[in-house]
Amino acid sequence: MERKTPLYDCHVALNGKIVPFAGYLLPVQYPTGVIAEHMAVRQHAGMFDVSHMGELVLSGKDALDNVQMLLTNDFRDMEAGQVRYSPMCNDNGGVVDDLIVYCIRKDCFLLVVNAANHEKDAAWITSHLSGDVKFDDLSDQIAQIALQGPESETILAKLCKAEEIPAKYYTFTQEMMVAGHKCLVSRTGYTGEDGFELYCSSEDAVSLWNTVLEAGKENGLIPCGLGARDTLRLEAGMPLYGHEMNDEITPKQTGLGIFVKMDKEDFIGKKAMEEMGTPTIKRCGLKITGRGIARENCPVYVGEKQIGHTTSGTHCPFLGGAYAMAIVEKEPAPLGSTVEVEIRGKRVPAEVVKVQFYKR
Repeated sequence: MERKTPLYDCHVALNGKIVPFAGYLLPVQYPTGVIAEHMAVRQHAGMFDVSHMGELVLSGKDALDNVQMLLTNDFRDMEAGQVRYSPMCNDNGGVVDDLIVYCIRKDCFLLVVNAANHEKDAAWITSHLSGDVKFDDLSDQIAQIALQGPESETILAKLCKAEEIPAKYYTFTQEMMVAGHKCLVSRTGYTGEDGFELYCSSEDAVSLWNTVLEAGKENGLIPCGLGARDTLRLEAGMPLYGHEMNDEITPKQTGLGIFVKMDKEDFIGKKAMEEMGTPTIKRCGLKITGRGIARENCPVYVGEKQIGHTTSGTHCPFLGGAYAMAIVEKEPAPLGSTVEVEIRGKRVPAEVVKVQFYKR
């Protein structure tokens, strides 16, 4: 049975179209529609309920050593108030999940995991812990609201001390008062825009949501659902677990090699990736130049040879065209080349482009 986030009644009151997603009942869109919500984030501001995400904490003398072993990125130089992205791999180098890491202190890290992988991740992490480290799952106690778009800082500044707002991308303020509620506020997001993610107690979520929404009205702020969240992340070339990565694909094969620090002493999956050597497949971007919209798992061809398949695809509202990401063989698909994507039984031409379709 699907669960409800603390903001469920707010979505119903706003006539959100509720759908099951990752074990929760969440709005896929509001009466404004996906395109309007997408454009609001690109041009003004949009607000999302992301309380379904999981929040796991590792603390203690050996917390850093455990984070180093569990994740592919390097956290040794991380200071309190910094945020870092990282894949988490299995022994074969496949991706268990991709997550966001907050350094609370040198001996305390908050790991934010994907909702669909919450239980799997918690089990994986706890089964691989060693030494003096404590594991806490705070997911049920925490709600998360994402305020995204060029007007987001102006809106947030109405509700808190402006000097406490994190200034740099991928930094956070651990405790600040927003509209009278204690929040962790990070300058992060999943839309390709400037914006913030606000973590508060589940009890404060409704009041915070309503207050931020009211404060942002004159700045064009509207509530947004899962539909716009997906079109925004795809337009910005951001990967999604279960699409661009999974237990079989390594981070290097899906274009996330920059987050895999092979010079670290060790991490789970390192040996397997060393043995694989240079990847022969890659994640690429496709701009559909023919008629049609590619979704996931559409075959990609060069001539009569299938070289891969799409992993995500949609019509990108801001760019005004159809785009997709794909996992393909490296050699036959250099940037600028033409391939064909099979959409509903028909071959449609597409151009191989950089994965980041939109850049603010």
